[in-house]
Amino acid sequence: MNEADCTDYGPPATEDEVAALVHGICFKTGPPTTVGVELEWFVHELGAPQLPVAPDRRAAAVAALRTLPLSSALTVEPGGQLELSSLPAASLPECIASVCADLAQVRAALAGLGLGLTGLGQDPWHPPKRLLHDARYVAMETYFDRTGPAGRSMMCSTASVQICLDAGYEEPGPLGHGRRWHLAHLLGAVLVAAFANSPLDGGRPTGWRSTRQAVWAAIEPGRSSAPPDGEEPRTAWTRHVLDSPVMCVRTPQEPWLVPEEVTFRDWLRGGVLPRPPTRDDLDYHLTTLFPPVRPRGHLELRMVDAQPGDDGWIVPLAVTAALFDDPEAAERAYRTVKPLAERTTSLGGHRAPAPRSPLWLDAARHGLADPELQDAAADCFAAALDALHRQGATTAVVDAVGTFTERHVARGRCPADDLLDEVNGRTP
Repeated sequence: MNEADCTDYGPPATEDEVAALVHGICFKTGPPTTVGVELEWFVHELGAPQLPVAPDRRAAAVAALRTLPLSSALTVEPGGQLELSSLPAASLPECIASVCADLAQVRAALAGLGLGLTGLGQDPWHPPKRLLHDARYVAMETYFDRTGPAGRSMMCSTASVQICLDAGYEEPGPLGHGRRWHLAHLLGAVLVAAFANSPLDGGRPTGWRSTRQAVWAAIEPGRSSAPPDGEEPRTAWTRHVLDSPVMCVRTPQEPWLVPEEVTFRDWLRGGVLPRPPTRDDLDYHLTTLFPPVRPRGHLELRMVDAQPGDDGWIVPLAVTAALFDDPEAAERAYRTVKPLAERTTSLGGHRAPAPRSPLWLDAARHGLADPELQDAAADCFAAALDALHRQGATTAVVDAVGTFTERHVARGRCPADDLLDEVNGRTP
């Protein structure tokens, strides 16, 4: 590659510059005031969700959706999943109202084309098939295929509810960014268990309540693991970014270069790839890291399976926002989940980061059938309900959380158990 090609991506970056930049932007601290949500859905034929949607019908549907006056951003994932990403909202009710209005438009437009949306963490019918041919996804598939099928499944066959919350205060305390970071990685296992909704693959039970989470745990660790626990969050995340493998190097020609066993730190130190990295390359590298909690100035919680029904996503959003942004609920939740840290130690005596720790794997496999996780969920949901009352949540939201608590949490069940009952003939 010649020098002109290199300058298309900006001036070269140094290791010190990158470390300082990541350290400075990963947590933008201040009062927690905004909330957002990103919802992924599978598109299906109305009345026959097990049938694949023909490419021309899918393309026509996406084209129609792009004409809608949505406030959320509409994107398409590699396997054809639709994603709606809300704008940051000043309150939970505002976020819910905005996304509900957008979803109503999307569902109506799809219904007019004979299509609908399915909320499941893992496609239960179809094998993973990449439908997008962008250079990014071609490179991503090449990278993941080197280590097994999990990466391709993650790209094409999974869907989630991603909850976005402010990083929190700089100062310590229930709403401090350090506490919120630690809370997210322990409460995250409780959320995996409570909202597990992907027990099937190829039409058969997999043995996991959240097959989606099992898939993410099977991806190469440098790509999907959290940083080691117990370190100052900014320092831990900065080191993680630098020491994570480079997925691809953008080039003027396609396909892009997909290196093997080259970390971003290696690239910065030179001599391993055709050109030096730039600030744009750093920004791109950050988008190829998929930990369960991703600091993007705010916190992006990525561990919740997509939920059933038109408004099932509201419950994990409301519960999580209440437990993070209400000081009393945050303190209660932290005290509840803190003992779960003992279950992050592997059999070899080493601390295993999420999502590969025994705690997270048990949450994905057993859901709330795990007694300790059920007890933690019961206390956290009770704290969330109290907080939602204090925060002025609508009656509909409070009732939805209360109903989910009675139907699932109190009985040691998750949505995956409802699906398994259908498969096993226990549901009328």
